[in-house]
Amino acid sequence: MPTALFLKWDGVTQEQYDEVRALANWEGDHPDGGMFHTAAFAEDGMRIFDMWESAEAFQAFFEARVMPAVQQVGLAGEPEVELLPVHSIFTPAFAPA
Repeated sequence: MPTALFLKWDGVTQEQYDEVRALANWEGDHPDGGMFHTAAFAEDGMRIFDMWESAEAFQAFFEARVMPAVQQVGLAGEPEVELLPVHSIFTPAFAPA
């Protein structure tokens, strides 16, 4: 069952995110089970919304690729993460023509 990921990480900047993004290289080497990713920034830090094939797929990717990049960049603190089963998906901008 698809899983929605909501992540809030206070204090993380766009520049730090971009460093982690380059190191973890999820756009060049797509993670198993990753379906959708968005990143946004508020005054107090980063917000992520992802969709994964399962919570286990996200956890494996986060531990194997994101956390080593996070440690290399030196991000402080830890994110607040919420994983929820997806009830419905509607993506009109990405619907086949």
